[in-house]
Amino acid sequence: MAPRYAPSLRSRMPPLAIVLQVSFIVLFAFFVETGDPEEGDEKFINSYANFQDVHVMVFLGFGFLASFLVRYGFSSVGFSMLVAAMAVQWATLLNGFLLTSSPSWKIRIKMKSLVDAEICASSALLAMGAVHGKTNPVQLLLMSLMEVTGFVINQWLIHSLFKTMSSIMSLHVFGTLFGVMTSWVLYRTENMPKHEKEKFDSKSGLFAMFGTLFLWMFWPSFNSALVKYKIIAYGTYLSLAVSTVTAMAVSALSSPTGKMNLVHIQGSILAGGVATGIAVTAVPWMDMTIGFCAALLATLGFRYLKGHMLHAFEIHDTRGVLNVHAIPGILGYLAYLLIRLVRLEDTTVAVRFAVNHICILLITVSMSLVLGIFTGFLIKWSFWKPHQDRKCFDDQAFWEFPHLAVRK
Repeated sequence: MAPRYAPSLRSRMPPLAIVLQVSFIVLFAFFVETGDPEEGDEKFINSYANFQDVHVMVFLGFGFLASFLVRYGFSSVGFSMLVAAMAVQWATLLNGFLLTSSPSWKIRIKMKSLVDAEICASSALLAMGAVHGKTNPVQLLLMSLMEVTGFVINQWLIHSLFKTMSSIMSLHVFGTLFGVMTSWVLYRTENMPKHEKEKFDSKSGLFAMFGTLFLWMFWPSFNSALVKYKIIAYGTYLSLAVSTVTAMAVSALSSPTGKMNLVHIQGSILAGGVATGIAVTAVPWMDMTIGFCAALLATLGFRYLKGHMLHAFEIHDTRGVLNVHAIPGILGYLAYLLIRLVRLEDTTVAVRFAVNHICILLITVSMSLVLGIFTGFLIKWSFWKPHQDRKCFDDQAFWEFPHLAVRK
């Protein structure tokens, strides 16, 4: 008979977290310096404002967006913060060592360094969304370290081979597919067809909508932090507006009762921002069209694809990150590729451009799939004390609830 209570993580989670944190402190002591003497006050204020927008999205938006499960609110916000805080530190080191051209091993911290680190952390949070509610904090810490490592190495590999960066495409596609493959390895038969605790109510749905609104409001800043063309903020806003209208309309249209599904809408209204940030058209009607197509695919994905992935491939994507990030991300990347090819007049240059960018996409997809499978087997190891099926999507496995304590 299975034990009544979830296994205690006292011998796993605190030692791992403390060892990692102390190790990072030591590495920062030897290799990291702070300050940029050439950065003026005005430049600092502008970059800090951008950092604050991304900061709110990573630590507030993604955390509350994941709180839609009725019995998993503490873990949604708390574990998201834990993963992001650890991932930011690790990403700062990896970005400094692999992606910064410096004659010495010293890493200089600037606002851009922190923004880049939080972009890596957001990629880890996307991967976390696919296994949301089915893993303990020890597994999530290991998963985030593996994901950030793979994400940065993928960026370094692309930069070395093609002399370009594709952080915004990799952010959505790499993180999502990594998480989806990890979820496939960690598949639990108890989730078929749906776990009894995998549900939401009016309160949890409202908190999740709160996170969605923060992401929706700050997504233009998020895209402009990743793309050198700052006018992308205009197109992102228009695309998000179109996504909102489209997601609500398609959700009601595809429902047998003609009613909208809040969980579908919470993710789908962000799909336009994902696709537009990658496409970078700088043409308003194109951005709006891409937002329309992205929201359409995302909403239909929530309605039909998510269940099909579970039954046909045993992939349980809790937060539907495949629909919100991977599919719109690939759509935006293909739109970017098509628009640039149309504008190129030289056939040789166009062919080379197409081959390079298709190879970038294939490398990103391949690395995310392979590393996701490897990470899944790593964190599935019983040494990390995974909780029982009936304790999935339940805060009581990890958090103290004094009013529920048994009095002796």
